Amino acid sequence: MQDPGKITLKKTLFAKLICTFFYAGYFPVAPGTFGSLITLLIIWFFIPSFFHILLAISIGLFFISVWSATQGEETFGKDGRQIVLDEVTGMVISLLFVPKEIKWYVIAFLLFRFFDVVKPPPARAAEKLKGGWGVTLDDVIAGVYANVSLHMIYFVGHML
Repeated sequence: MQDPGKITLKKTLFAKLICTFFYAGYFPVAPGTFGSLITLLIIWFFIPSFFHILLAISIGLFFISVWSATQGEETFGKDGRQIVLDEVTGMVISLLFVPKEIKWYVIAFLLFRFFDVVKPPPARAAEKLKGGWGVTLDDVIAGVYANVSLHMIYFVGHML
């Protein structure tokens, strides 16, 4: 039988690895922005531009982020700056249904960071939820705002 202390330690180390997005959250300056940028680059270079793939990734990331952020708060405190999987999740959402062109990806990145910092309603209220739910949902909302804004820009740009 395995020692329960070792199981807890392994679970904690795994959660730390995941919630920091493989230690990107330790970046010394703006770790959330760094995590978002890494996400953008990974999607640009490695993920085919099929919307159902990004949709599946965003749904999976949402639940993994809630779990790992809940665990990560035990180590890093309430919404600790090292926890960046929530930004990864929000960034993926901001890229849903977006044409795979560099200008749209850059605009999505800028919009997501803007909405993540500003936290328009209901993002600020969602942030107050307990555990990983609050950590993750405010970034999901920022991702939705960024995505909708980007699609509005795209639509208006194509009408002109």
